[in-house]
Amino acid sequence: MNTIKNAKEMIESDSLRLRGKSLLSIGDLNSEQLFGLLRITQAMDESHKAKIKLMEYGYPRSVALIFEKPSLRTRVTFELGVRQLGGFAVVLGQSDINMGKRESIPDIARNLGRWTDAIVARVFDHNSLVGLAEYSGVPVINALSDVEHPCQILADQYTIIQKKGGLKGVRLAWMGDGNNVLHSILLAAGLSGMRVCAACPRGYEPKQEIVAKARELAGEPSGADKAKSSIQIVTDPECAMDQADVVYTDVWTSMGWEEEREQRLKDFHPYQVNGKLMSLAKSDAIFMHCLPAHRGEEVTDEVLESAQSVVFDEAENRLHAQKAVMACLIN
Repeated sequence: MNTIKNAKEMIESDSLRLRGKSLLSIGDLNSEQLFGLLRITQAMDESHKAKIKLMEYGYPRSVALIFEKPSLRTRVTFELGVRQLGGFAVVLGQSDINMGKRESIPDIARNLGRWTDAIVARVFDHNSLVGLAEYSGVPVINALSDVEHPCQILADQYTIIQKKGGLKGVRLAWMGDGNNVLHSILLAAGLSGMRVCAACPRGYEPKQEIVAKARELAGEPSGADKAKSSIQIVTDPECAMDQADVVYTDVWTSMGWEEEREQRLKDFHPYQVNGKLMSLAKSDAIFMHCLPAHRGEEVTDEVLESAQSVVFDEAENRLHAQKAVMACLIN
């Protein structure tokens, strides 16, 4: 109950200084805000399971949910989250607004900003989020872009806390594409004290500016020795798995990259998380995946259905993490 009470006070007093702000990147947060959101996520989880209402808006807030890409977990958890906080959601698909084509992003933003209290958007181009945040005048939450997936990583870090008792010093091995999910993992690791070793094929590494920012957040000097760095990018999957507490992978072909599928299947094959590769991590390592999974490609059923897999805990925790974000950001 203390967790719930403390979280309620944090939200009401805006102690994290997030009210009215947008969340486009994990890098928009500082360490205090990240850990504060994770504490509120825990309280949202506990209150949900105890059927206790942690908070409810004084009057019903309205949230626009924009989806340029298909969605299961993100749509359901955001829509339910808004309702559980006492607000209501307006869901807009690509065919509803055809953002940037039927109408300009600034005009869409200025309309939605007049009607709603916040915008949640899953977009192809991260710049669409930047435009929405610049012109809407209300908080904009990144529900996935080509650059980052911050709400997923908040849920992931809460899941790691549940399973490992904390974040500092926890070693995460990433297998595969240097994509949007990895970008958010690296930034969150820099803020939280986690150690990440990402194994990516040559040509598929994460953006250099994201790696540099993550190392900066981790307090590492420019050009830090890779052997001593808490943020490492390698090509050898077996090297990355050494002493891993957490093993994480994602699909090899994300939405929008379908034309590269055959080449990617070849390039990423050595990075498949199967029983043999998983055995190189610590015996109590957990397996994570943001879903949906392409079974038999980036991960085998042997791993995905194993006792080490926490993928559905992650999916559940999206609800709690996103409620925490909305409760803190929306006026």
